[in-house]
Amino acid sequence: MSSPDPRRRVQIPSRFGRLGRLFERMRRSLVLRVTLITGAALTLALAAVALYVSATVRTGLFDERVDQALGDASWRTSQTQSRLDQTSANTIEQVQGSTYEIVWSLVEPGSGVVGAMLLRSPSEVSEQIILEPIANAELRDLPSQELRTAVDEGSGLLWQSVGIPAGGTVQPGVVVGSKVSVPLAGSHELYLVYTLEPEQRTVDLMMRTILIAWTALIAMVVVIVWIMMWRVLRPVRQAALSAERLAAGVLDVRLNVVGEDELATLARSFNEMAGSLQSQITQLEDLSRLQQRFVSDVSHELRTPLTTIRMAADMLYRAREDFDPVTRRSAELLAAQLDRFESMLADLLEISRIDAGAMLVGIEEQDLRPLVRRAVELGTPLAERGGSVFRLAGMEDAATATFDEVRVERIVRNLVLNAVEHAEGTPIDVTVGSNDSAVAVRVTDGGVGISPETAERVFDRFWRKDPARARTTGGTGLGLAIALEDARMHGGTLEAWGEEGIVASFLLTLPKQPLSAFTPPLSVVPPALARLVQGEGP
Repeated sequence: MSSPDPRRRVQIPSRFGRLGRLFERMRRSLVLRVTLITGAALTLALAAVALYVSATVRTGLFDERVDQALGDASWRTSQTQSRLDQTSANTIEQVQGSTYEIVWSLVEPGSGVVGAMLLRSPSEVSEQIILEPIANAELRDLPSQELRTAVDEGSGLLWQSVGIPAGGTVQPGVVVGSKVSVPLAGSHELYLVYTLEPEQRTVDLMMRTILIAWTALIAMVVVIVWIMMWRVLRPVRQAALSAERLAAGVLDVRLNVVGEDELATLARSFNEMAGSLQSQITQLEDLSRLQQRFVSDVSHELRTPLTTIRMAADMLYRAREDFDPVTRRSAELLAAQLDRFESMLADLLEISRIDAGAMLVGIEEQDLRPLVRRAVELGTPLAERGGSVFRLAGMEDAATATFDEVRVERIVRNLVLNAVEHAEGTPIDVTVGSNDSAVAVRVTDGGVGISPETAERVFDRFWRKDPARARTTGGTGLGLAIALEDARMHGGTLEAWGEEGIVASFLLTLPKQPLSAFTPPLSVVPPALARLVQGEGP
């Protein structure tokens, strides 16, 4: 039966697209996995460093510029108050002109002052009012209500961060406010607007530089890691390929040992292991060939004396009626044991041929049912003697496949006789099944049964669950072992299942064409007993 290949590629659903294919490649490539993990870790580390550096530099530049702005604003406020105090204006109109002149003189883009305004304090109650002089009217609303309230109620310089509109964009800046006294008009608030656009350009340049260096460093590290991993893992790949060749039977494969590092130790250890395996496998092959030859030679050599003994035994057996009861019984036992001995020699020869790599011969497309009928007819007298009957099922439809008739009939015969041996008077069910890819025959009896542990060993050569149990069908202990090898020659399976003291079931499944994939038409567990296996009860 065909089985899934554990090495086959796992199919990634199409909805995952490139990401799914990337994960699949990562799963299959240690080089790619380590490179991507290293790149990701380095990216996160450099990103954290870049964020920290940019935040530190940005804060430092901002604090330094604010300190400069406060110092400059303090000087300009002092100069403004001095000029207001020294003005010779005697009318509100003259004061208005002086304030406009003073405010506009405060604007100095080279020093970062891009706006100035003189606003009447909200708490001023003087009846003399001047028009508020504002240099750059777009900046009128920059001072927030909170800042104005703080300036009005406090003293000294107060500031806040603002966004300065400039040609459709917004530049960072600060507004510095202080109180001044205007002749005739009373208390007013002087606000100076400082741009931080040069500092912003410095930060932007720094970030671009960091980004370029960051990208170049990551790319360089990824390439270096890829190259290093590729070179480091090259001996490992060679070891994997050599291990596959070793598993395929190429026993003289070895690795090149270079240097004295861990990889060189790996190569030396692999070579020692390969040499040890080659030596042991060679010894086992030699021993196996000697064993096969010994079994074959002994079997052949025993045939000549066995033939002579057989002739003498047949003569004694035919003349047994002329002997006394004891001698007659001895002649009968001699004939029976010679039959079993001949059968054992035949099985030993067959086992030796299988071990030597016997091939299927005489395979042709034919129906499995006639073979089953012949095996049942052969076992019927023995079954009736033990009080058992055969119950056939699935014989209505053809079960055709291409197989070696001699070997398959031997398999079915061994299964039937094995059931007769252990049925102990219970019915023996023989079921034939077929589908598009395989044919099968299942033999089930309700006698002594077999345990799961027994089912795993029942096909071992000469294995017997109960050595003290006498054989009633003259078996040799090799029948099921030969049956298993015959099934494997066809690319089929032979399975055993049972419960101790309840049931024993054997299933032979053959592909329609030898060595082709198939789906079993029958289960080794009879449907009537499936619920028992699943623990559902009757």
